[in-house]
Amino acid sequence: MKTTLMTLAALAFSAPAAFAHATLEQREVTHNVRERMVVRIPHGCGDEATLRVRVAIPDGINAVQPMVKAGWELSVVTGPLAEPYHSHGTEITEGVREIIWEGELPSEFYDEFIFRARFTEALPAGELVHIPVVQECANGAERWIEIPADGQSASDLAYPAPAVMVLPAADHGHSHGHSHSHSYGHSHGN
Repeated sequence: MKTTLMTLAALAFSAPAAFAHATLEQREVTHNVRERMVVRIPHGCGDEATLRVRVAIPDGINAVQPMVKAGWELSVVTGPLAEPYHSHGTEITEGVREIIWEGELPSEFYDEFIFRARFTEALPAGELVHIPVVQECANGAERWIEIPADGQSASDLAYPAPAVMVLPAADHGHSHGHSHSHSYGHSHGN
């Protein structure tokens, strides 16, 4: 028993990436619903403070709206969407492809970075969608961008990208050909 505890303690100290990585607060999202996403950053790069948090937005996610964070500068990188969508009668062909927060998070502290987004039916229901996150520090970075290959799990990777399970939209008697994006492109709640 003592050997097992010592082995577990040694593993905990020798592989911090496996035990403390960037994660998402949400475990599941639903097709065509504007979801509030929380990216958790547990530590810096070794002893260095995190100076920049970058979140890549995969294809199939649109209507992205990052939350302003006190003490941090916020910017976005936009580009063409894989699949255009309609909002308030307008076809949207470009959107947020990356969110960037710049500030300072000391290594010994934890923080959260928030955005809202719509997960479209272009993402397969019942599968994980990975949202890569990079923490940049003065002399290095923690790149949470690894996506498991077939037969692997996130626990097999040193720097797994945060992931969330995509669930199908609930059927409310509407045909599947009707687009619901108009009700999620502009929301006053959440």
